[in-house]
Amino acid sequence: MNTDLSLKHINKLAIPALISGVSEPILSLTDAAIVGNIEVNATESLAAVGIVTTFISMLIWVLGQTRSAISSIVSQYVGANKLEVIKNLPSQAIFIITSLSVLIILGTFPLARSIFKLYNASDLILDYSVVYYKIRVLGFPFTLFTIAVFGAFRGLQNTFYPMVIAIIGAVSNILLDIILVYGVKDYIPAMHIEGAAYASVIAQMLMAALSAFYLLKKTNIPLKPSFPFNAEIKRFILMILNLFVRTIALNVTLYFASAYATSYGAEYIAAYTIAINLWFLGAFIVDGYASAGNILSGKLYGAKDYASLILLSNKLIKYAVIIGAFLAIVGAIVYVPIGRIFTKEPKVLEAFYDVFWIVLLMQPLCTIAFIFDGIFKGLGKMKFLRNVLLFSTFLVFLPILFWLDSLDYKLHAIFIGITFWVIARGVPLIIKFRQLFLPLAQND
Repeated sequence: MNTDLSLKHINKLAIPALISGVSEPILSLTDAAIVGNIEVNATESLAAVGIVTTFISMLIWVLGQTRSAISSIVSQYVGANKLEVIKNLPSQAIFIITSLSVLIILGTFPLARSIFKLYNASDLILDYSVVYYKIRVLGFPFTLFTIAVFGAFRGLQNTFYPMVIAIIGAVSNILLDIILVYGVKDYIPAMHIEGAAYASVIAQMLMAALSAFYLLKKTNIPLKPSFPFNAEIKRFILMILNLFVRTIALNVTLYFASAYATSYGAEYIAAYTIAINLWFLGAFIVDGYASAGNILSGKLYGAKDYASLILLSNKLIKYAVIIGAFLAIVGAIVYVPIGRIFTKEPKVLEAFYDVFWIVLLMQPLCTIAFIFDGIFKGLGKMKFLRNVLLFSTFLVFLPILFWLDSLDYKLHAIFIGITFWVIARGVPLIIKFRQLFLPLAQND
């Protein structure tokens, strides 16, 4: 089987995936930028958006792993030319994951104040966090539904329709943010942080509706779940469980980073919010090429084309370094104005500018780690991904954070720790991949 591995074909998959991938961080960045410029309690509102975004990102990343699992299984069956065997799997996966999301809403809604106290939020920041979360979380099932449908499309080697859906969702969110946060004179009162939350929920509902429409109209995959469960549902659930543990480890990193930043004071958590959301944006931009790696590696693995798998990995490493360097250079050029987009508070800007250079320098390292994440997800090697995250979080990030925090490095402690965390994620994946597939490629 011949799979096109040209830059043109990789970009055909990666660029739409890149655009669709930035939809979630754009929702959060838009909320941060709009809320950070309101006239009343802007710093506290921005801090609350940062805290809640961290928690909601955790929930999305924990259950949103269905996208990777669905994409991995579907792409492998596409490569093996046996798609009919797992045609009913995506609808069953969507049913499972959206049901879990409803249970999570019911469990966290009454505990919102206690949850955000764990993030060291207090007083007005805590009040705003609870208000923002209780609205924003209502969009959670719609987000997970959309993510799962995107997984099905990716497995089918199609990233175009997820891109269309994401563009519509992001544009609608920006427009709704401006209208609902600031208000329209004589028509709509300014809702401030509540308006930002409602804007996100409406955009997520719109994206879910479009996802259902395109899946039903453009593919042969049904949305109505049929039973008994597909034979691959066991492998799907094992993948999800491994990715669940992996994502918990990932979010331990984000929890400690957010909690420590909050403990340093309002200007520090506000600065951290801007920096980490820009870091997320960089990660989701790279996710386009990670998605191409995911899609193509699954197909090649299903077809047992190991020589092409090695070729793919070599090309993606090269692209990763170029993309990471490009992101760092662009960030350096707009270093000062980018901070002012989010806030005019001098203390917040000072804290942000003090650490943003670390975020920029780690970009090439991030791109390599994230792209190999994508490749391993396409291969279905979720257990190894789990172990790498446990190692990098508990044996690398946390010890560095605790040590540098004791030296009063504040935000520097957090972002230096994240840099070494990224290195500890990427290097083992490259070594393991070559150990697994170089011998197989030589025997092809």
